Amino acid sequence: MQNWKNLMKEAQKMQAKIARMQEELKEKTVEASSGGGMVKVVCNGQQEIIDIEIEPELLEEKDVEMLQDLILAAVNEALRRSREIAEEEMGKITGGLNFPGLA
Repeated sequence: MQNWKNLMKEAQKMQAKIARMQEELKEKTVEASSGGGMVKVVCNGQQEIIDIEIEPELLEEKDVEMLQDLILAAVNEALRRSREIAEEEMGKITGGLNFPGLA
């Protein structure tokens, strides 16, 4: 019975650490760009896009398909980097164990 209590206590500690980590991830940001920096995307550690910058010269070209491709490339790279940060932080808490859906 004591082992069960200890296990529950450790699970509660880990849960608190995960909640704190998730809050901290809101403050961490990554930036990705495409088109040689013509499109920049900033994403936080919770995979939320918080800023997109598009150089005005891209709008002058009026090539909508190219602009869409550049935006998609930058967004996908920013989200990938954000997931890496979340996985890294989660690994610090779980000791490398994979708990799907926690990060």
